[in-house]
Amino acid sequence: MKYRRLGMWGLKLSEIGYGSWLTLNQGDQELAKTLNRTAYENGINFFDTANVYGRGQTEVLVGQALKPFRRDTFVLATKVFWPFQTDWPFPEANDRGLSRKHIFEQCHASLKRLDVDYIDLYQCHRYDENTPLCETCRAMSDLVVQGKTLYWGVSEWTGDKIAEAVEICDEHGWHRPVSNQPLYNMLERHWESECLPMCERLGLGIVNFSPLAEGLLTGKYVDGIPEGSRAADEKVGQFIKPRMTEENQDIVRKLKEVADGMGTPLSNLALAWCLARSGLTSVIVGASKTEQIVENVKACDLNLTDEIMERINAILGG
Repeated sequence: MKYRRLGMWGLKLSEIGYGSWLTLNQGDQELAKTLNRTAYENGINFFDTANVYGRGQTEVLVGQALKPFRRDTFVLATKVFWPFQTDWPFPEANDRGLSRKHIFEQCHASLKRLDVDYIDLYQCHRYDENTPLCETCRAMSDLVVQGKTLYWGVSEWTGDKIAEAVEICDEHGWHRPVSNQPLYNMLERHWESECLPMCERLGLGIVNFSPLAEGLLTGKYVDGIPEGSRAADEKVGQFIKPRMTEENQDIVRKLKEVADGMGTPLSNLALAWCLARSGLTSVIVGASKTEQIVENVKACDLNLTDEIMERINAILGG
């Protein structure tokens, strides 16, 4: 495993991070222990989750799975934004967004579910149009001051909002956001023109999710949907099926030819391509099997020559 600094900051993350979205939502504690142990023993030190995953249960699973390991040896990240108490008999007006109230209450709840004294990286899961950005920045900075989180970051924010947040924090002497977690992979590159360059310019580390496009970039769907796969699941498959266009499938087939010629799985080629991106710190994988984790880690050692990159760029269209 190799490790990179989170943007301009001193925190170092493994190039491959392990996420729990969809992977651990089924509530299987033994599976969570097995998968997280496999990740840890293969050098992964960055574990990402969110309060809304599994309605809080996923945080419990992740916290318990990481219990056997020394707290200083791993980086634990979670998130806040989405409504949480969706089972209440009446709508809770403050149970959403990035107000000071919601941030503080959900941070405390996450600490309890994770069973830790502090969070390493607390992230704003989306941008909140209904809360002044100044309020959000102050609340996140205060959590850092109080030691409840060591760093704070954002997910899926536009470059202009990230720049505004950094400006507000600098103006008031508050702790800046240190990272951005965007959806980014070979097939979904909409953040490249403005957001990713802004992050790099301002020193934010990029920890992208869905680097394998929910499995599409593993190549296992080029000949249809295998029984028992993620896409075959009516509920979970809702995220990958919109990506399974004829254009994307054609791109995946061509990329698989490149990977086959290199003697490497397409998944590793896709991860290595992300890691070749300037300013990127870690790719968050959601492997559901131990062998997938072991295979994903090998992407750190995959060398993409200029010739290979040219072939990939020709397939992707630049």
